[in-house]
Amino acid sequence: MQLAFILYKYFPFGGLQRDFMRIALECQARGHAIRVYTPIWEGEVPAGFEVVRVPVKALFNHKRNEKLTAWVAADLARRPVERVVGFNKMPGLDVYYAADGCYEDKAQTLRNPLYRRWGRYRHFADYERAVFAPESKTEILMISEVQQPLFVKHYATPAARFHLLPPGIAQDRRAPANAAEVRAGFRREFQLAEDDLLLVQIGSGFKTKGLDRSLKAVAALPRELKQRTRLIVIGQDDPKPFLLQIKALGLSEQVQILKGRSDIPRFLLGADLLIHPAYNENTGTVLLEALVAGLPVLVSDVCGYAHYIAEADAGRVLPSPFEQQRLNRLLAEMLGDDAQRARWQRNGLAFAETADLYSMPQRAADVILAERP
Repeated sequence: MQLAFILYKYFPFGGLQRDFMRIALECQARGHAIRVYTPIWEGEVPAGFEVVRVPVKALFNHKRNEKLTAWVAADLARRPVERVVGFNKMPGLDVYYAADGCYEDKAQTLRNPLYRRWGRYRHFADYERAVFAPESKTEILMISEVQQPLFVKHYATPAARFHLLPPGIAQDRRAPANAAEVRAGFRREFQLAEDDLLLVQIGSGFKTKGLDRSLKAVAALPRELKQRTRLIVIGQDDPKPFLLQIKALGLSEQVQILKGRSDIPRFLLGADLLIHPAYNENTGTVLLEALVAGLPVLVSDVCGYAHYIAEADAGRVLPSPFEQQRLNRLLAEMLGDDAQRARWQRNGLAFAETADLYSMPQRAADVILAERP
């Protein structure tokens, strides 16, 4: 079977992009041909993949998206495929992977009413409707159960078209047998003393992920605790506004911002706590990557995967509405209690042994490759 995958950008460190790659590789492993349409591809191309770099440019993203849709439709008319799988909302999909939450709900609840008069709104609303409208034939791969009721509320999408997937945590994120050795080597490399505490925040999109909140919480730590705490931030984003905040808070000696990288498991094993006080987050794969590595987590409850941290008792979940003072207090409590962190670590590792946190690519491929009526 010839499959076409479409996404607006591929780079190796994005959550959506990593999910796409693992699903596409699973389909390829089952004997199917992979063609990828994207305007931007960064990184290596897997053997056997046909990557079509779509030559579209525009001043505004929504105009670029429309040009991309038209270009791909024309190419598919010349070179048909059996399935079209999208990782962004757009018309013409057989299967959509719902990495993003409900746009219409955000537009109605978080935006000024004037926002809905703009061309940008109409574009994204129309593209979402093309996927979720009752008359659409698109099968929907859901990774966040909290989002499905929102799509049903706004579009009356038939329940049969939703397929809720388990998480898809890569097995290399699990703590290996030599975890203690990896941790010791990592901490030597980053010059962390025995009693130093390493906090990590991992994920592209620093603003959405709540990095400003994390920096305020570190700045508010009690003096003795603050002196032995470091924060390493990793992600593909513009660090400039946050470097200014770091300087203003007097944290220049304690906070590092690194670009996206491929050795994240070492950071998960070498750290003492993952902080993730996101403003919104459809899932939050890094939460589960930390959990299966045995790294305690402090997360806001708006993240789709935050409930796993609560179920596993592998950290603390910050309730809504968000309060900075509560985050400050919880961070200080978690960093100051070594015994509790050790218990959360054990709980996370035990949960990783029994819960299905890994089979998303296989289940997604089942839906993509299923016979259609």
